[in-house]
Amino acid sequence: MGLVTSFASTLGAAETSPTYNVIEFQAEASQEVVNDLFQAVLYVEANDQDAARLATTLNTALNDALATAKGSSSVQTRSGGYQTFPIYDRNQRISSWRGRAELRLESRDFVAASRLVAQLQARFEVASMTFTVSSSARATALDALTAEALAAFRGRSEIIRKALGAQGYRLRQVSLNPSGPGPQPRPFQVARAATAVTAPDFEGGTTRLVVTANGAIELQGVPETRPLPEKQP
Repeated sequence: MGLVTSFASTLGAAETSPTYNVIEFQAEASQEVVNDLFQAVLYVEANDQDAARLATTLNTALNDALATAKGSSSVQTRSGGYQTFPIYDRNQRISSWRGRAELRLESRDFVAASRLVAQLQARFEVASMTFTVSSSARATALDALTAEALAAFRGRSEIIRKALGAQGYRLRQVSLNPSGPGPQPRPFQVARAATAVTAPDFEGGTTRLVVTANGAIELQGVPETRPLPEKQP
């Protein structure tokens, strides 16, 4: 959702007064921002006829993975989704249990994250990998784009005023709408590796952020347009 900020140039009864020569338009500013945050979801699945043994298998895999991740201090690691469910035979009796446990990684250090993913693939599989703009980088970029969008709105106001020969204008209202795509997951179909995995090279790419200024101005001192004289018969 975009944050909308409104500025009113009139208050109280002035807002209900008749308005003339009001023009609505928009201006925008955009920037390609480097994706500086890596996110990934890894998972392990297992089957067992005994539910308790299955839980032990999944918990051991998670604990081992979290212990491995401690060697990569620049990568934040936490457990994710965890579920077990029964498998039924033809007679609708529970024949075994199946479970899945997830591990979530997040880091700005792409090299360290790549190495950790390669290590964990000895037991885990990769569900998705995402490259996005971090909250701090997004906030910094949007602050700059907000100023640019308002400057563009002001510049377009002047263009409109001059084009219509008005002496001036006043701001009626303006709203700011930041936008940009959220994280784009990249699905992976990667089998669990039996041997060591070579760490992949990560390229985060960029995300286009946009701030749009929508608003209206009221022109003042617009020359009156006189009607053409009627033709005489």
